Parts: sequence; C-alpha cells; structure tokens
Amino acid sequence: MALFGRCLFKKKNTVETFIVAGLGNPGPEYAMTRHNCGFRAIDILAEKLGVGFSKSKFQSKYGEKKLEARGNEVRVILMKPQTYMNNSGTAVSAAADFYKVPLSNIIVIYDDFDVSLGEVRVRPGGSPGSHNGMESVTSYLPGTDFPRIRIGIGKKMPNEDVIKFVLGNFSPEQEEIIGGSLKKAADAAYLIITEGVEKAMNKTNGRVKNG
Repeated sequence: MALFGRCLFKKKNTVETFIVAGLGNPGPEYAMTRHNCGFRAIDILAEKLGVGFSKSKFQSKYGEKKLEARGNEVRVILMKPQTYMNNSGTAVSAAADFYKVPLSNIIVIYDDFDVSLGEVRVRPGGSPGSHNGMESVTSYLPGTDFPRIRIGIGKKMPNEDVIKFVLGNFSPEQEEIIGGSLKKAADAAYLIITEGVEKAMNKTNGRVKNG
C-alpha cells in the first residue's frame, strides 16, 4: 500500500490547491456506462470552468484552473484517472503527493448503487462502501476524511450480476434522470471549493427533480 510522504502535511503551497477526481474507466466502450458517472460529471465541471484534459501525468488526463474561492486565489486540478476503476487510488495519491494537497482538499466523484437513481449525496468523509474505485482511493490515501460526491445509479435486479450492472448503460428514461444528477454533482464539487463542504451538503443532498 502506497502512502503520502510526511511532507504532505508540513509544506504548504503559496496557492491553495484542490484536486477533483472523477472516477471511471477509460475507452469509448465504457463512456456511457453507469460506472463512468464520475468521468461524465467532471466533464461538465471542466466545461463550466473552461478546462480541457490536455495534460497527461499521474496515470491520468488532467487540466487545471485558477479561480477565486472564499476570498483567495486557488488552483483546481481536474483529473480523470486512466488506471481503470479498481486502481484509481494510484493516480489520485500520485497527484495529491506531487501538489502537496491535504485530504480535505481532495474531492472524489463516483457512481453509487447504494444511492437511488436521481439522488446526489455529498459527504465529508467515511468508508468507501461497496465501491471498488473508492476502496482503491482510500487504500492509497492516509485517511478517509476527504469529501466525496456520490451519484445514485439505482439498485440492480436481485439476480443481476454486479459487474454487468455497473458496466451497463442507462435506459433512455434513466438517462434523462442521470443528466440532472451529473450536473448537480459537478455543481456540488464547485460548491465544496468555493463555499465549503457543509454548504455543499446543505444545497446538494436530495433527489433531482425533472420537468
């Protein structure tokens, strides 16, 4: 298990840095699957901030932007790990170690079948639950007290295989619902950076209403 060096908590950046990592699997065959909601949400945030994923490092595609947040200039790193879902932690920890980012400034966006379709949940920390990507992230970071944004994809059928479910696509009707959830998740990440995780929780948690 890889962990950050101790310097992560001793050395401070002149400009405060946030990392927003959307979890997913690289490749066009996975682009619209349930498991790629993290990628899709961070694409929306990138468009909002005018950021492209033109850089390659940390086994990721990433881009960065400086913006004003809570009266200060901050640097925001948006990243999409290219490690495949189950090894997402190697990419996130590498970027966090390089930029000397504290846990509280690491934001992870991912799909969650323990959350109902149409709901988005912001949490300030906690266990990875049943998500393999988050299990990898928490195993590589030196703690679990970092914000996460869970995008509900609904529950599988009782006899349905978990892998087939998360690697399957949404139905057209579900896609209409998830579109609102993805935008809400992107907005939640922006809120965490600009207003803090508590305000993001208060404004975000709940069901997306359509129409």
